[in-house]
Amino acid sequence: MKPILVTCVAVALFIAGAEIFLVLGVSGLVGKHLFLENLPDIVMIQKMIGGINQSTLLAIPLFIFAAELMARGSIAARLTGMVEAFIGHRRGGLGHTTTGACFAFGAVSGSAPATVAGLGKILYPRLIETGTNRSFAVGLIVATAEISLLVPPSITLIIYGWLTGTSIIDLFAAGLAVGCLLAFCFSVYVHIRSLRDAPRLQEKADGAARRKAVEAALLPLGMPVIILGGIYSGAFTTTEAAAVAALYALLVETLLTRALSWRGVAKVAESSALVTTTLFIILAVGSFASYLVTVAGVPAAIGAFIAGADISALQFLLIVNVVFLIAGMFMDPVSMQIVLVPVLAPVAMALGVDPVQFGIIVVLNVAIGTITPPFGLDLFVASSALRVPVTEIIAGVWPFLLVNLVVLALVTLFAPLSTFLPGVLH
Repeated sequence: MKPILVTCVAVALFIAGAEIFLVLGVSGLVGKHLFLENLPDIVMIQKMIGGINQSTLLAIPLFIFAAELMARGSIAARLTGMVEAFIGHRRGGLGHTTTGACFAFGAVSGSAPATVAGLGKILYPRLIETGTNRSFAVGLIVATAEISLLVPPSITLIIYGWLTGTSIIDLFAAGLAVGCLLAFCFSVYVHIRSLRDAPRLQEKADGAARRKAVEAALLPLGMPVIILGGIYSGAFTTTEAAAVAALYALLVETLLTRALSWRGVAKVAESSALVTTTLFIILAVGSFASYLVTVAGVPAAIGAFIAGADISALQFLLIVNVVFLIAGMFMDPVSMQIVLVPVLAPVAMALGVDPVQFGIIVVLNVAIGTITPPFGLDLFVASSALRVPVTEIIAGVWPFLLVNLVVLALVTLFAPLSTFLPGVLH
């Protein structure tokens, strides 16, 4: 009865439109007085501060800062120019360029909103110029940007690793493999669509133009090489990699390309601080909520129910997919993980699901949630950045949702898709 009461409080606050940190905080406070009435209030504060006082999470503000620098500087344009120089002239070439550029930018930013804002302003006008349908063009940008949530240095994977204690290096390897699969599937759909719509083809870039594009992109491409090479070689940890990424982006954009002034860097730091503060407030309150959920015995109760119902691991994963897909319609990516992962992950581990596979399933569901109406985060980021109505974006994004569901089904049914590459690295 007590867990139901806490759940009702949280649902009521959510329906009333309260911020997610209030939903978690107020329901957590109610739960404390129901389950741990003798627990001093100071302990609740200690749990919140202790939850985010971990070196792993230090990577998040550093990667956010690096992503903001690249989105506002020249790195996004340089990466796009290189990809376009090689495949822009092919059928569906600019669509493939969008997929490749979002993959490349995601591999140096780890942020889907930064990818939408940074690359959307560059690619959207070019897609329109070639005769691409406006709804399809913006849908393509929004959908391919979600690859950023899978490929290293994905902030979403870092949060999952923090919540469950799973190796972030293994998660990065698995995310890279599944991110490549998702990008390939998007490219297949783009090719099929180009056969029907027949957008105008661009002129093929000559050797000199390609060399120039590669030279311009060498500095941006150095970042993923340093980050991934350093992590997988053991030269530095994920947190140290984030510091290197931030310093590298700062040096490239200010001293080498001079795309940003120091005044511009200050503005980037300010916006990054605001994003980080919002995120860490949610993580802190979520830490206590997760502790309360565990003390209340919710994961144990769910595990006992599943054991009694004789549900297999695959059936459980299908249920998890449905739960996350519904939650993704209404919740932001961080909140989904904070609320659902502490409850569902212990049950998945008890059923023998590989934590890396479960993490990729969770993050892929979270990525789908960012483009799922009515409240997908990236739908509104794209609407603001590109000045396109949300309804028009939704009309263009639904075919990519179907592609996502195909990849989600494959990852759910075939564990090696997400566990093979980490195994090879080990």
